[in-house]
Amino acid sequence: MKVKQIMNKAVVIDHDMSLKEAAQIMSHRNIGSLIVLKGNRITGIITEKDIMSNISSLNKKVSEAMNKNVVTIEKNESLDNAALLMTEKKIKRLPVTDKESLVGIITATDIIANSDILNEAFFLE
Repeated sequence: MKVKQIMNKAVVIDHDMSLKEAAQIMSHRNIGSLIVLKGNRITGIITEKDIMSNISSLNKKVSEAMNKNVVTIEKNESLDNAALLMTEKKIKRLPVTDKESLVGIITATDIIANSDILNEAFFLE
């Protein structure tokens, strides 16, 4: 199965947004991360953990607290490759790209929920 078959729409924010605004979006959308853009370029990812680490300074810009070392995966990669990449990099989320343009996001939960082994076991019971 390919990443593009199970990816979700990524929620994006501008790098100049405040952490408070980012936290409100995460809460409203019930999601744990936001992709940070400057123009059309991915510049970072901000997670609940980043917000919690900066809880006393929520007026700070997202660009000051985000993880700038964003690991991405191409939409035509396999779920196995996505799982391996997440494991190697010790991350739970991967922005999905198509020739460097953001097209979605995939999480460890998405991969687990769509695992062929899990689906086969479910139908055998």
